[in-house]
Order: sequence, then structure tokens, then C-alpha cells
Amino acid sequence: MELIQGFTEAIGNTPLIRMNRLSEITQCEILGKAEFLNPGGSVKDRAALWMIKDHEEQGTLEPGGVVIEGTAGNTGIGLAHVCNARGYSCIIYMPDNQSPEKVDILKCLGAEVRQVPTVPYADDNNYQKQAGRFALTLKNGVWANQFDNIANRLAHYQSTGPEIWAQTEGKIDAFTCSVGTGGTLAGVSRYLKEKKNSVQITLADPMGSALHNWVKTGEATMSKGPSITEGIGNSRVTDNLIDTNIDDAVQITDQEMVTMVYEELQTEGWFFGSSTGINLCAAVAVANKMGPGNVIVTVLCDSGSKYQSRLFNTQFLSNQGLKIPSTHS
Repeated sequence: MELIQGFTEAIGNTPLIRMNRLSEITQCEILGKAEFLNPGGSVKDRAALWMIKDHEEQGTLEPGGVVIEGTAGNTGIGLAHVCNARGYSCIIYMPDNQSPEKVDILKCLGAEVRQVPTVPYADDNNYQKQAGRFALTLKNGVWANQFDNIANRLAHYQSTGPEIWAQTEGKIDAFTCSVGTGGTLAGVSRYLKEKKNSVQITLADPMGSALHNWVKTGEATMSKGPSITEGIGNSRVTDNLIDTNIDDAVQITDQEMVTMVYEELQTEGWFFGSSTGINLCAAVAVANKMGPGNVIVTVLCDSGSKYQSRLFNTQFLSNQGLKIPSTHS
């Protein structure tokens, strides 16, 4: 029998799925890497495993140790799963503007959740900086540091990128995805560019982020926001993202994202989160720019189950001035 040995070996090797409606609309092949099928439910499972393995190999994380991280949710969920599988405790610092579903999941997984006021990265009380400082106080504790720990990027260089290349048999013309830490875009880009330099890499960005401007102008200046998306966009260029070969960037509004998520739910049956909505909008934009016949791959980050209190809450959307497409109303 061919068996997967436990939780961590179940991470990766996710299917590549044709997005039928979008492919037909654009006359391109728009393909989604189904990262919501990782055992922890998101693309962040990969980074979580690679970062923990990196600390183990360096000898900085020993049996019975504690993993600390500042996260908007999915990386924390991935870390909590992997910590349980490998015998570690997990402490998560999270900004207080994230969906309550993520907090509930983390607590169910046994992680200690410390919600802190949402402040910019430049503020010393930013959730990432608080996590890093606390980790220094523990004898057998490590800070995962997903934003600047390049084991995050390496996860996608060693797994996601090669999987996409093999699944498309090298017939890929473009890759696009949104960026929080930058690990997915940076790792996949590096691998694909090595294999086929003509592959177009496009960064997808929500409003209220500096990364679209960084790609376009070289300056990480903030765009008008905010956005209701969670875990993507950034005010700075991380160590994972820096020096990544990026050809272009597109900026997606919240209304475009909401329309995409609801139309995919109503017409195709897909129940996606906001980051995936941004990614699919970007894939359509790339397809329209490149023209018919191209193969464009993006990332289906996670399901919509963590966003029911916000993205799938009609009152919340209305309060934000966002409209649900008529097909679902």
C-alpha cells in the first residue's frame, strides 16, 4: 500500500484545478493550485512545516519547545497543527481586526492566542514585533518569523513551484498571487523563472498596501485603503520578497474581490476566502492583458469557512459599502 505517514507528509502535492468559468470568459486556461486541500486548510501549511523543520535542523528548537509567531491566522493555524504533530507548544500573537473564526480554530488546536491592538509595523507594539520579543524570553522557544524567515520562501521553491511545473508539463505562461509575507510568490517565481524565464510573474495586491507601488515604481508607498482582506498586503518589502523577479503588479478592489468570490460560489460551487478572490481577479486581469491561449496559474489559498462573520455577512459588507452580486442576492 502507498500510505502518507502522518500529518506533515500530507502537506503539499495539492491538485491543480481548471477554473472553468474564468477560463471560458478569458479564453485562457486559468488554473488554481488547490492549497485549501492541505491538511491544515491553507497554503500556509507549507511555510509552517518548513520553518519548524529549519529550526529543528539548526538545533534552535528542541523536544518540548515552544513556537511563537505573529500572524493574521492561517500561518498560526498551520503552525499549531505542525506543533501538535511534532510535540511542541504554540503561542500566537494576532492583531485584533481578524475574523473570530480564526481565533476559535487556533484555540481548538490548543494554541495560546494573544490578540493585541492593530497598529502599523513601524509601531513597537505591532503583533509581529511583540511575538519576536516574547520569544527571546523563553529558553526553548523560537520565533517563526514568517515575514523574514526565508525558510518560508524555500518551502515554495522546493514544493509548490516544482508541483506547478510538473502539473502543467512546463506549459505555463504566467503565475500570479497575492502577497503577505511574500513567501509563495517569491519561492514559486524563483523556481519557475529558472525553468522558463519567459513565465510572467504578477503580484496581486489589495488596496491599502504598498507592494503594488513597489513593483511599479520601486518605492513602497501605501495606496488608498483599507481593505477587508486578511493576511495579504504589506507596508514593507520582507526578506522573503526582496530581490524576487516580478514582471508586473495588479491592484484589486474589495468590490472586485467580493464579486468574484460570490460569483464563483453561485455559479461554480466554490467557497473561497478573500485572498483567493484577489488571486482569481488578478488571474483574469493577467489573462486579459496577455490575450487568449495562455496558461495562467494562481493560488486557491483557503476556503471561505474562516470568513463567514465578515466576507459572508451581508450586514458587514453593507457597512463597508460593498455589494453582493445579484446572482446571489
